[in-house]
Amino acid sequence: MLEIDLSMVNWARAQFALTAMYHWIFVPLTLGLSFLCAFFESIYVRTGNKEWRDITKFWMTLFGINFAIGVATGIILEFEFGTNWSNYSWMVGDIFGAPLAIEGLFAFFLEATFFAVMFFGWNRVSKRFHLFSTWMVALGSNLSAIWILVANGWMQNPVGMVFNPGTARFEMQSFFEVVFNPVAVSKFVHTSSSGFLFASLFVLAISCWYLIKKRHIQMAKKSIVVASVFGLFSSSYVALTGDTSAYEVAQKQPMKLAAIEGLYTGETKAPIVAAGILNPDKKPGDNQDPFLVKVEIPYLLSLLANHSIDSFVPGIDDLVYGNEKEGIEGVAPKIIKGKKAINALAFFKQARQENNNQKAKLALAKFKENQKYLGYGYLDKPEEAIPPVAIPYYAFHIMVALGTFFPFLFAVFLFYALKDSLAQKRWLLFIGLISGFLGFIASQAGWVVAEVGRQPWAIYGLLPVKVATTNLAVENVQITFFMFLGLFTLLLIAEIKIMLKQISIGPEEGS
Repeated sequence: MLEIDLSMVNWARAQFALTAMYHWIFVPLTLGLSFLCAFFESIYVRTGNKEWRDITKFWMTLFGINFAIGVATGIILEFEFGTNWSNYSWMVGDIFGAPLAIEGLFAFFLEATFFAVMFFGWNRVSKRFHLFSTWMVALGSNLSAIWILVANGWMQNPVGMVFNPGTARFEMQSFFEVVFNPVAVSKFVHTSSSGFLFASLFVLAISCWYLIKKRHIQMAKKSIVVASVFGLFSSSYVALTGDTSAYEVAQKQPMKLAAIEGLYTGETKAPIVAAGILNPDKKPGDNQDPFLVKVEIPYLLSLLANHSIDSFVPGIDDLVYGNEKEGIEGVAPKIIKGKKAINALAFFKQARQENNNQKAKLALAKFKENQKYLGYGYLDKPEEAIPPVAIPYYAFHIMVALGTFFPFLFAVFLFYALKDSLAQKRWLLFIGLISGFLGFIASQAGWVVAEVGRQPWAIYGLLPVKVATTNLAVENVQITFFMFLGLFTLLLIAEIKIMLKQISIGPEEGS
């Protein structure tokens, strides 16, 4: 059986999580700010008002700073697949590599070309061509995100591929099935719209700071109006796409849904937990209450999960130990079948080396009989199939609570902005200032739900994380972890200092 150094696995996980979370500081801001810059410039071209040009150039500068740091962390993130996750890269490189390669082409040819015009072409090209370039950067940034999320969506719901027992690799069978994977589609629309929301909060927060300091007042007021309108639309779309995403999770990753709801025993007409504190002593299969305290909304979980209030939503215990009444197979028999698949694959490889076609044919037939349980064969006990419940549960509820608060915030800001009384509402300005940080929290929480809720799988149901790593000494990963921690922290400090300096300078009025 494969020997696995779990300490190395955990350090590799920690390093990848560190890189991803730092990278995710910049990505949603890039997605949203690119469109806000395009909106600001569109107003300038439409009205001819030079004040809108100054506003556009100011926010474009902040966008450029953020974009540059985001690229640096993204490159390191992609390299880590080869350094720490070589087994993963070997087994799924044919599929996972394709969308990443396309993303690189989009980023290089589309974004890079028009990015230069957007920043350096103000007095060198016509107004309309410059506006066109700004819109192309916005579209290019978001098109790049599509391919990243197609790759991630495939990890959450592997489709459009076949397993080649001769090479022990997953190979792409249908590119379009991978691209239009419903999980990938729902992830993209939800992630991009949450990026729009975060960028709106960023603009709102900085504009509030200007109003508090009584600087660049007209620029701040106009920015707040545009950001509030964009934020309201984005908030509505985040809620809509969140519903779609929840449905896809329920259908494709029921264990993740059970974890984010703290649901251990499945229910018909299941309520959703609006708020609650988990019982830290709760274990799968015991009789303890999962919650110390909770507030529920009747029937809503069944409605969200299956679009029917009369439907059954399986809990963690049902999925781990099985529920014969509901036709749910437990993890234990899947582990047995998975081990049979692993053994059959080993016999098949040995028979091919011995040129024993009959033995190879029998081994292959046995493998195909249990192939879909291959990943479960690497689990040692059924409970390993459960993600760490508390992390996705609290992250999800923080995300939802903040996501519910933001549209009300935008609506209040828009109301007072249109009444031209924002400057007198200092209490609201301070809430708006803090909201930028709250947007960051909500964005990070969403990513934690998506990735921690998928555990223990690198490829859901097919490849556990502990099998996907590179055979490295744990000391090597520890050293690079702290190197990256120092590097990313320095990059973040540099970005914050550059951003704060630029914000302190403010827009170059009349430029």
